[in-house]
Amino acid sequence: MLRLGLSSLRPLAGPAVARTARFNVRNLSNFRPNILQTLQKQRRSLSLPSATKSARYSTDVPIIETSKPISWQRIALIAGGVAGTVVVLESALNRETRAGLSPAERSLLNATFAYTGAGLAITAVAARAMFRSGVTYRIMAANPWVVIGASLAGSIGSMFGVFYTPPENPIPKHLFWLTFNAFQAATLSPLFFFSPAILARAGLYTLGVVGSLSYVGATAANDKYLMMGGPLLAGVSVVALSALAPLVLPVTAVRALAVTEAVYLYGGLAVFGGLVLYDTQKILMHARMAEQGHMKRDPLKESIGLQLDMVNIFIRLVQILSMQQRRK
Repeated sequence: MLRLGLSSLRPLAGPAVARTARFNVRNLSNFRPNILQTLQKQRRSLSLPSATKSARYSTDVPIIETSKPISWQRIALIAGGVAGTVVVLESALNRETRAGLSPAERSLLNATFAYTGAGLAITAVAARAMFRSGVTYRIMAANPWVVIGASLAGSIGSMFGVFYTPPENPIPKHLFWLTFNAFQAATLSPLFFFSPAILARAGLYTLGVVGSLSYVGATAANDKYLMMGGPLLAGVSVVALSALAPLVLPVTAVRALAVTEAVYLYGGLAVFGGLVLYDTQKILMHARMAEQGHMKRDPLKESIGLQLDMVNIFIRLVQILSMQQRRK
C-alpha cells in the first residue's frame, strides 16, 4: 500500500474557503461580459414576439455563422496532430513515470471521467434544446448583468450542493448535479450561433488536449503536479479579471483590450490545461486517501473540476477558431 506523506497533503492545507475559491473563480472565467453585450446589440434585429410562435426571426444580417462542408482530410490531419501531441506531451512532461494504477485509483478515475462525460453530454443536449426553443434569444435580450448574476448564483449554488451533499444521499446529490449542468447549458447555449464546423473542431481539439493531459497526469509520478495548485489559482484569477476588463476599460483603449483578450484566450488555455494535470493527480490522491479511510470516495464531486476545465478550454478554442476564420 502506498504511504501517504505530509508532502502529498500540502495542497489540501488551509481553510475550506481557500479550497473552494478556486472553483468559484474557475466558474467565473466561463463568462465573457463583452460577448453578451455584443450579442445584445443584435436584439433590435430580433423579433422576440415571433420567436415564441415560430422558428423564424427577422434580422438584417445573418446572426448564425454559415456552415462549411466537413473536410475529412482535415479531420484526418487533426487526428494525426492529436496523436502527435500525446506523444510530445508524454515525452516532455512525463519523464518520471510511476507504476500502474492501483484498483482504487483506476476505479475512481474511471468513475470520475464517466460522470464528466455524462455531464458534458447533458449540458450539450440542454444547450441545443434551449437554442432551438428560443430561450437563447431571450437570454440575449435580457440585461447582461442579470444574466451573469443569475448564472453565477445558480452555478455556484448548485456546485456547492454537489460538494457538500454526502455520497450517502445520491438523489439530492444528483439533483444538484443536474441543476449545475442546466445552468451551464443556459450559459453556453449562445455558442450555437457559431458555425457547426467550428464547434465540431473545437470539441475535437478539446478532447485531444484533455485526453493527452489526463494521460500524462495519470502516468506521472505521484503528486508531481499537485504543487501547481497555488500558481494555477493565481492564473485563474488573472484570467477571470481579464474577462471583466471590457466592463471597466474604455472602448478607446484598443491596445489594453487586445492584451486582456489575449490573456483571456491563450493564457486561459495554458491555465486550464495545467488544471487538467492538477485535477487528474488530485483524483488519484483522493483515491489513495479514500482507500486508507481518510475521506469518502466521491466521483461526482471530482467530476465538477474536470468538467469546468473542459468547458473553459472549449470556449476559448471556439473563439480562437472563429477569429481565424474571419481573417481568411
